[in-house]
Amino acid sequence: MAQRRFLVTAALPYSNGRLHVGHIAGAYLPADTYVRYLRATGADVRFICGSDDNGVAALKTAREQDRSVEELTAHYCASQKRDFDGLGIEFDIYGGTHQEGFVDTHEKFSQSLFLKIYEKGLFTKRRTRQLYDEEAQQFLPDRFVRGTCPHCRSEQAFGDQCEDCGRSVDQQELIDPVSMMTQSTPQLRETVHWYLRLDELQSRLASWLSSKKDAGACGATWRPIVLNQSLGRIESEGLPERAMTRDLTWGVPVPLDDPDAARKSLYVWFDAPIGYVSFTDVLCQRGGEDEGAWKCWWEHPDCKVVHFIGEDNIVFHAITWPAMLLASHDSESVQGESGEYQLPHNVVSNSFLNIKFPGKDEEKISKSRGTAVWIEDYLDTFDPDPLRYYLTAIAPENARTTFDLDDFMSRNNGELLNAFGNFFNRTMTFAQKYFEGKVPASGSPEAVDAEQLDRCREAVERTGQSLEQCRFKAALAEVMALARAGNAYFDQTKPFQTRKTDLGACGRAVNVCLQTARTLTTTIAPFLPDTGARCATMLNLAKGWQGWAEATEALPDGHGLGEPMILVKKLDPKELFGES
Repeated sequence: MAQRRFLVTAALPYSNGRLHVGHIAGAYLPADTYVRYLRATGADVRFICGSDDNGVAALKTAREQDRSVEELTAHYCASQKRDFDGLGIEFDIYGGTHQEGFVDTHEKFSQSLFLKIYEKGLFTKRRTRQLYDEEAQQFLPDRFVRGTCPHCRSEQAFGDQCEDCGRSVDQQELIDPVSMMTQSTPQLRETVHWYLRLDELQSRLASWLSSKKDAGACGATWRPIVLNQSLGRIESEGLPERAMTRDLTWGVPVPLDDPDAARKSLYVWFDAPIGYVSFTDVLCQRGGEDEGAWKCWWEHPDCKVVHFIGEDNIVFHAITWPAMLLASHDSESVQGESGEYQLPHNVVSNSFLNIKFPGKDEEKISKSRGTAVWIEDYLDTFDPDPLRYYLTAIAPENARTTFDLDDFMSRNNGELLNAFGNFFNRTMTFAQKYFEGKVPASGSPEAVDAEQLDRCREAVERTGQSLEQCRFKAALAEVMALARAGNAYFDQTKPFQTRKTDLGACGRAVNVCLQTARTLTTTIAPFLPDTGARCATMLNLAKGWQGWAEATEALPDGHGLGEPMILVKKLDPKELFGES
């Protein structure tokens, strides 16, 4: 059987601020869990991420902080990488679209794709009017203009969409527009941009998205939120032309020999997803591979490209990015022939995460209002795995959920510690105390023993099925159900009693508990890698213990165990972010 190959990406975070729990829950933790699982099954995987440095977002923050945009993006690219490392989110490469060692390659790939689409006649040059901030001396992209919605009269409208009614808005239609750069009133000025002919690509794009409704046919389970937002938009509104250039010098220069292209950059949402490709190329170069090695990840149909994103990035990853790839194809094939960019195998999106502090109402996570749990602050006090556990257990896979600080503490203490940690503690300490730290003889299993070992095999199968479908919450629930079943088996077989009356039965029960612990070690590892590694140390497992096929491989009678250790720490409310 051929080895499966995957190119997995996590959305490029803007390099203009800190990471909070909403970011991690949205894209990065599920992507890391998925990659760890795939590798456990023997798949060949590359895991790609990096900072999104270009565009007005970085310029705006640099202006507010009175620092150069180069300094700002380098600072946050590095600090975000530290946060990911601290959480055990391990990318094969973490680049930056305007960072040293990446920017030249990124510009090459971005300009090449732009020109290929341009040569196919799928860009329209159009003279238009756009809002201009005279104080900042900057044309304003849609998301940097705010005003009153012309449809519902809400004051929560941006230059592309109203946050309340959800309807599309042209920035020129906004009532009383305000620049988010300087809070001044912008003026209309004439400019020129190049528009991608999404209308020309709409039919092929709709056909491709429609095929994702059938999980059996497309080989992936696409979440309803992704198809509803992307295919639903096409069916209800259609796709207009969309400007893919901006009046900026901070970004990838527009590669056209045209006076109107001077001092213009590619739209940040044109060049940002190309970062997945350019970072892959840098990864291959650093690995000493041949020039063009990146193509085996992006242009071979046998490699599945999977994007992990947040809810706010669905349109760009399920419409704009696939449309760009389709526009570059020489063939009319929806998926692309060998030698052409392959469209995503899956686009996995979570909804937003709200937050609830003790004694306060639930609210949206907001960087500006400071209503967030910042990753660097969390890591100053706590280990990564309690957060990884909680964010997976409450994952907003199909609807918004809430990070509740009280619930975070109670789930760690009541679930992870009492179920998983307690099972390992009682099993390991019992084996250490009464069986000289070795796996006791298995003997002849009775019905209750066989049932527990069957549960282990079933848990591995069901957990794997859920992970294959990117149903991480359900997969973790299977692992925790096995831990609870282990505790129930321990209580039912009562080795603490039979050690005095029937040492053979006692040893058999402890053996089954240790086999259960062996299965739990591999199945918990994609979710909680540090916890999995400590379990492996206690069980004295050999290298390769993460292998999914080995999750139910029996520990032999007499196998020497490691020393018991505290697996899960109890969280104290007095330490929990200063709360009492």
